[in-house]
Amino acid sequence: MDESKFGSEDSRGLWKPHKLIRYPDVFVWPPKLAAVLKWVPEYIFPWGLFYGALAFVVWTFFTPSTERMQVFSIDWIALVFLRNLFLITLIVGGQHYWLYVKRAQGKAFKFNRKWPDQKRPGFTFGTQLRDNLFWTFCSGLPIWTAWEVLSLWLYSNSHISMLNIADNPIGFMVLWFFVPLLHEFHFFWVHKMIHWPPIYKRVHKIHHRNINPGPWSGLSMHPIEHLVYFSGFIIYWIVPAHPLHFIHYSMLVGLSPAQGHTGFDRIIAGDKTIVHLPYYAHYLHHRLFEVNYADGTIPLDKWFGSFHDGSPEADEQLARRRASGSVSVELDRGKH
Repeated sequence: MDESKFGSEDSRGLWKPHKLIRYPDVFVWPPKLAAVLKWVPEYIFPWGLFYGALAFVVWTFFTPSTERMQVFSIDWIALVFLRNLFLITLIVGGQHYWLYVKRAQGKAFKFNRKWPDQKRPGFTFGTQLRDNLFWTFCSGLPIWTAWEVLSLWLYSNSHISMLNIADNPIGFMVLWFFVPLLHEFHFFWVHKMIHWPPIYKRVHKIHHRNINPGPWSGLSMHPIEHLVYFSGFIIYWIVPAHPLHFIHYSMLVGLSPAQGHTGFDRIIAGDKTIVHLPYYAHYLHHRLFEVNYADGTIPLDKWFGSFHDGSPEADEQLARRRASGSVSVELDRGKH
């Protein structure tokens, strides 16, 4: 696969796509129906379909019955925990094995041509991988599971509003469609919050040690950051929802950070099969810190002045913002 058709490497050894980052013309006025119709298939395939289908399988075959979940019990809580443990090991570990252990495609489509350092004093456990694994399994996995367990218990006991598929199939499908967008909106605001310098230095700094991220970097966070990152479950406590919406959201926030942190623009499987990972915006956030707090569809960064499209002009705009003091420059860039 010739990566030069899609991007090029600069003098610093950083690969970047030829195409600049662009938001689809969805959240614009006046509305552009043709643009929306063009965007919908891109929104659904492949990742929307993947996490939606996974949610259905998990709810149908690997989630206890609502009757069983009415009472907190170690047996069904352990089942949810082990299910999430299996999924994160399979999906995140699979990406790490293919790209960083087997190095099946070498450095093709890798943004930073260097491999993550094996040893570095900035990481709590000496290496990026050990650091990432510790925070993922010892903090991320249990806190993710706790939010999901609490949501399922609340639903099973009718403590939150319920949406019945048979009575309101349109409402079910509309909310199903909006799950990724609601996650994006929630993530932007909590992400902005934890970049406030007093919180960043004590909490979010752990995640930003990963300047050259890999799949396990996605959930490598301080426990406080895990608490706020997974707090999007609360949306479905307020909006009438079905447990399938909880599970859809759960699969998305628990597993998709891996593909957003692979450090690659595309994954090659075979001579012709190629999967695009549209997360260059988030890679730029890890490298530049004060840009692209959200990535995807809603142009929140553009509206609030933190958008970077990957161009030299955007680099110059960021330099001017830093020089003027309009962004925080005391985030210890490059010390990890």
